[in-house]
Amino acid sequence: MSDRFALTGARIFDGDNWHEGLALVVRDGLVEAIVRQGALPSDVRVVDAGGGMLVPGFVDIQVNGGGGVMLNDHPDVASIETICRAHAPFGTTALLATLITDTPAITAAAIAAGEAAALRKVPGFLGLHLEGPHLSIARKGAHDPALIRPMTDADQAMLIAARRKLPVLLTTVAPESVEPARVAALAKAGVVVSLGHSDTSYLRAKTFAEAGASVVTHLFNAMSQIGNREPGLAGTAIDVGSLSAGLIADGIHVHPATIRIALDAKQGPGKIVLVTDAMAPIGTDMTSFTLNGRTIYRKDGSLRLADGTLAGADLDMISAIRFMHGVVGVELSEALRMASLYPAQAIGQSHRLGRFANGTAADIVALSDDLGIGSVWIGGEKVFEAGAPR
Repeated sequence: MSDRFALTGARIFDGDNWHEGLALVVRDGLVEAIVRQGALPSDVRVVDAGGGMLVPGFVDIQVNGGGGVMLNDHPDVASIETICRAHAPFGTTALLATLITDTPAITAAAIAAGEAAALRKVPGFLGLHLEGPHLSIARKGAHDPALIRPMTDADQAMLIAARRKLPVLLTTVAPESVEPARVAALAKAGVVVSLGHSDTSYLRAKTFAEAGASVVTHLFNAMSQIGNREPGLAGTAIDVGSLSAGLIADGIHVHPATIRIALDAKQGPGKIVLVTDAMAPIGTDMTSFTLNGRTIYRKDGSLRLADGTLAGADLDMISAIRFMHGVVGVELSEALRMASLYPAQAIGQSHRLGRFANGTAADIVALSDDLGIGSVWIGGEKVFEAGAPR
């Protein structure tokens, strides 16, 4: 017997348009339809959402940790489960568990854990994001420079092999450490290639986009900036339409005015997408943690090394949406797309994520009118309800 129910009593945002007075019908973990409440069959279980809005679950393509753990420190399935569980109460229903530059052994362990998590169908696990180690030391950010290195044939083969066993594999590389031919080979194999942690020029970055790179990692951070005679990687991300670009919208990593300028100037079809770049403290009261043996301190809404270098973000996805809507001034539906449809498009998953249509995943977030999280469903299963014991 199939599991079929309908959510009613809330406005529905399907990723494109808003619907009033309709019901969202879910069957066997997938969206079946959006229909008039009066047209619901009598045998469908009706669940009253109690007002507010129902929106597609958020898709985060850069999540380093959560629930007290970092993938780097514990590259295993249990950590992936903990990270996914920690982000669900904030509306994230699909994420790329992210490994920051580390040793070959840790990287291999993280890939094995990702493959196992995919086989177990861990709720919320979408795949892996390997951020490094093929970066630029000049723009290393919080990455350990001792672990940054050029890509080899073995590294390329490992990534291609991993992609065959993962739903999504994204890797951040810098043009300084990788040749365009390698990017082309990775992209042909289905790996999503992102440019980041780089001091590259506009022309070289554009060459890499033409080779197959399709994303830029955390726009404006750890990259060459826009200048009057050299647009840098930041300018490439905005000017080249084939590139999508992640954005950490916490008011610390990028100024609101800079965000507005970037949004106005961004060439399509690529979009600016919200990412959290979240670390271990999300969902906890931790005040510090370690990464590659170095202590990172949580204070005043940011995460920093002892020397003040930003190290990821103390950010969840619903907070990023509130910031974009309330501070930057982005219309609500567009802010929601930046957290759901656009990241799904950036990694080739918009056929099943980021929108409500027949056959898409029943990944649903119930929001109050003031953007509070009420309930969250992943694949039609409720994984969070405000006020319920965790």
